[in-house]
Amino acid sequence: MPSVTPPDSPSEVVDALIARVAELQRTQQQEDVEGFLALFDDDAVWVTGGGRRLIGLDVISEFTRSVLPGAMTDGSVTYEVQHVLFIAPDVVLTGVNQEYVDLKGAHVSAGLPSYVWRRRDGVWRLIAGQNTGVPEEI
Repeated sequence: MPSVTPPDSPSEVVDALIARVAELQRTQQQEDVEGFLALFDDDAVWVTGGGRRLIGLDVISEFTRSVLPGAMTDGSVTYEVQHVLFIAPDVVLTGVNQEYVDLKGAHVSAGLPSYVWRRRDGVWRLIAGQNTGVPEEI
């Protein structure tokens, strides 16, 4: 179970956001472009693992359609929510441990993305994401 700040935050919201991160993982593993894009708010800002800042769903969509198909040809990715921070009742950050593995399940690389979710009309969508890689230790 992830750490949660503040500790008395609603567990049903924590569970809902863990489920959203699991959906993010599933859509990437299955190269489900439409499912992936459905997780984003129209006004979202996404910083890719390669350091590109994408502003708005149209730009995120264009990028995603060019990179997600075929992205899992050589392996897969897993996500584990490490921390949940309530910024406001309808704005929450999830800190995630990300691991890329090859087709045999061996570690390839890691990341520490932070995802900011906003609830609008009862639905949690990504409003901001920073996908930061973790340097391999020497």
